[in-house]
Amino acid sequence: MTAPRPATSPLAALRGLLSRPLASYYLLLSSVGLLVAIGLVMVFSATGVDSFKDTGNSFAVVAKQSMWALLGLVGFWLFQRLPVNTYRSVGTVLIAIAIPVQLFMLIGGEMAGKLAFGGISVDEKANWLHVGAFQVQPAEFAKLALLLWGAEILVRKRELLGDLKELMVPLFPVAGVLLALIGYHDLGTMLSLLTIFGALLWIGGVRTRILGLLLGVAVVGVLVLIFVGNEYRGARLSSFLHPELVKNTDGFQAMQSYYAISNGGWFGVGLGAGSLKWGYLPESANDFIYAVIAEELGVVGCMVVLALFAVLTYAGLRIARRVTDPFRRLGAGAATIWLAGQAILNIGVVIGLVPITGVTLPFISAGGSSLVVSLATVGMLASFARAEPDAAAALHARPPGKWGRILWAPLPPLTSAGQPERRGDGGVTRPRQRSGSTSQGRSK
Repeated sequence: MTAPRPATSPLAALRGLLSRPLASYYLLLSSVGLLVAIGLVMVFSATGVDSFKDTGNSFAVVAKQSMWALLGLVGFWLFQRLPVNTYRSVGTVLIAIAIPVQLFMLIGGEMAGKLAFGGISVDEKANWLHVGAFQVQPAEFAKLALLLWGAEILVRKRELLGDLKELMVPLFPVAGVLLALIGYHDLGTMLSLLTIFGALLWIGGVRTRILGLLLGVAVVGVLVLIFVGNEYRGARLSSFLHPELVKNTDGFQAMQSYYAISNGGWFGVGLGAGSLKWGYLPESANDFIYAVIAEELGVVGCMVVLALFAVLTYAGLRIARRVTDPFRRLGAGAATIWLAGQAILNIGVVIGLVPITGVTLPFISAGGSSLVVSLATVGMLASFARAEPDAAAALHARPPGKWGRILWAPLPPLTSAGQPERRGDGGVTRPRQRSGSTSQGRSK
């Protein structure tokens, strides 16, 4: 008769799961997969009525969103397969494309949407680029461009990050131009870009003094864009401070969002039973999808979404902490802070903590460009998760078959913690610095 096994506490069981080599990878995939699934359900719930009224098909909008989700999964698959050297080299190409495209968008917006070139046109708000029957938001792709290009520049200059002059060329001018071009007509996306840029500098070990200076410049720039850029932004700020005074005009969206949250209570009114789908809240499937969740699924549903974003954030930061390659560390950390920061910004708008910015809730809001870019970015994170020393060793110890490597992802480079990783150009990437040395560098 065998002796009974000692009882294992839930905390010990959780630690055991997190100690597995591919824990980061599976946490990342499971959290994002559930967020995308929730997003498709909530987009259908928010758009079914209007979709039927406009097209006679309640599934028209969610079918389009599902198509974008499939395209995003293709992007995830492609990005998961790319080696780190490809990420390092493609950033320069992407940033070189992003700036002229944003200049084209700005000019098109100033011409009230009358600018057209070879079947390509820009809407009046300078947010959407129409290419035939399709429309995309180039600013979403600019986020990924800034992330990859900025990470590569900081890795190349990592020995000189304490010198402001070294950061001035080419990092600050190029990033500043991109931020200005986008911020002129899209303040919300500019805030996301600032989050990416700040995360890169902080994780890269830039001194606190320089970060403080840049923060001050960013605050001044945002205030200038709010009060000088156009009257609409000032009206948004006023409606944020006193939405009840303009509840039928500029404060309408905010007040309807608050009513929906109050109506939802703890457990919600039921999936598909909410009132927002009847036209009470403009952009309910985009900027205010979290209000739909709050009304139909209640506090419990909102907490599930928050928990999934928390798992995603934990997985991303865990990847950044465990990888040995400096570029992977910067890319994983900045991408995670970008996605988490955008989620916080969107939810903050819905619950009244932040003025309306127009940013989407990653993986959940309706919108093709945002979903495709977000899933491609998660593919990059998945590639980095597989390159963690323990994960790479486990994959090499029990490698998938030939077709598994072809259809899913190739084997990652095999490294040991603290050992340099050999690059494709014959050189080596330096191992991760100790946290103590990084903090000392920032405190100077």
